[in-house]
Amino acid sequence: MDQALIEVERKFIPGPGTEEQLQELGGILEHQVTFRDSYYDTPELSLMRADYWLRQREGSGWELKCPGTAGVSKPHQEYVELTAEPGIVAQLCEVLGAEALGAGGVAAVLGPLGLREVASFVTKRSAWKLVLPGADEEERPLRVDLDTADFGYTVGEIEALVHQKAEVPAALEKIRSLSSMLGEGDRQFCAFLSFIIHPGVPVQETPPAKLMVYLQRFRPQDYQCLLRGHSPGEKPQGDERS
Repeated sequence: MDQALIEVERKFIPGPGTEEQLQELGGILEHQVTFRDSYYDTPELSLMRADYWLRQREGSGWELKCPGTAGVSKPHQEYVELTAEPGIVAQLCEVLGAEALGAGGVAAVLGPLGLREVASFVTKRSAWKLVLPGADEEERPLRVDLDTADFGYTVGEIEALVHQKAEVPAALEKIRSLSSMLGEGDRQFCAFLSFIIHPGVPVQETPPAKLMVYLQRFRPQDYQCLLRGHSPGEKPQGDERS
């Protein structure tokens, strides 16, 4: 099984000057890419309702995001990423209460586990990386992804990857710092934008993931199913970097 990384992230609505701000802060545009993501779940959305997100990315293979340590205050999210297929299959069997299915890739167990495609869309992404001003040059850079989905939704994400839970608080602080530098510190403004862009979605502290917006627009029954699976005031986050 692959060594799991802990992903700590925060989403935001990019402005017209976000890329210029990243350049001014010393950010480097790594690449621009277009890809299709397809998400899989049971008809009852058993994975998503338990905060597990199974995705196949065109050209990159399978990934399963699993909930990380509880107690990290929103709007930050912490996930463990699995990318080796044997590890993904083992975790899927555990979450869905199925017997171990032995050797074989993810595609081979979709049918036996009752998994089917629930969402598929294309994203254009500008991927940036940067080390905060004044930080150690050997420090792992933050990643900033600016995404535009083919159904007209744009969202950004600041992400830090760490290997140990003890590193999460420091990663959160770096994300907060960069959010402030990008002018995303005004949560009321951010929430207002979220409300305007997604009418009918309650105002929340951070913009929703692309997958959540897709489900709300094109699979409203599934979206409502996810909402019912969470406590009042808590919204499903969706898989990001999706």
